[in-house]
Amino acid sequence: MNSLLTHPFKPIFDKNSKILILGSFPSVASREQGFYYANPQNRFWRVLAAVLDCQLPKNTDEKIELLIKHKIAIYDAALVCEITGSSDAKMTKISPSNLEPIFEVASISQVFTNGNKAYEISKKFQNEQILKATKKEIIKLPSTSPANAKFSLERLILSWSEISKFLI
Repeated sequence: MNSLLTHPFKPIFDKNSKILILGSFPSVASREQGFYYANPQNRFWRVLAAVLDCQLPKNTDEKIELLIKHKIAIYDAALVCEITGSSDAKMTKISPSNLEPIFEVASISQVFTNGNKAYEISKKFQNEQILKATKKEIIKLPSTSPANAKFSLERLILSWSEISKFLI
């Protein structure tokens, strides 16, 4: 039997953050390494670096610096859940994250989700909070997870380039 897991890290944002990217819940690799998208097979950091036309960050400090410099906040839609391995499909007993601390500090103009599960959780539990803060619907982007093999890196970069419209 799985036990309930609580999200192990804080959201990354500051007062200048303009967009918020929500994942679903940290993978096993991310939980073990203590930071977002730590699985080397996950294409999140490669996609973001390509979309932002910057160097691929090599460590946690560089990843945080990249996010803050480009006014991007990241967090996950689920605060607590049962999950088998890292599979979004195996997430149950979900309790959503509270996004209010982010919205109170940052002027978030758009929320994006990294994949279907993050979108599903956000729409179910956080939609009202997001609409109140941004006055805009959540935009679902294709998952950067290695499980989303139907999307090549190039296709992900093209889809994710949508975020650059909100960073001007």
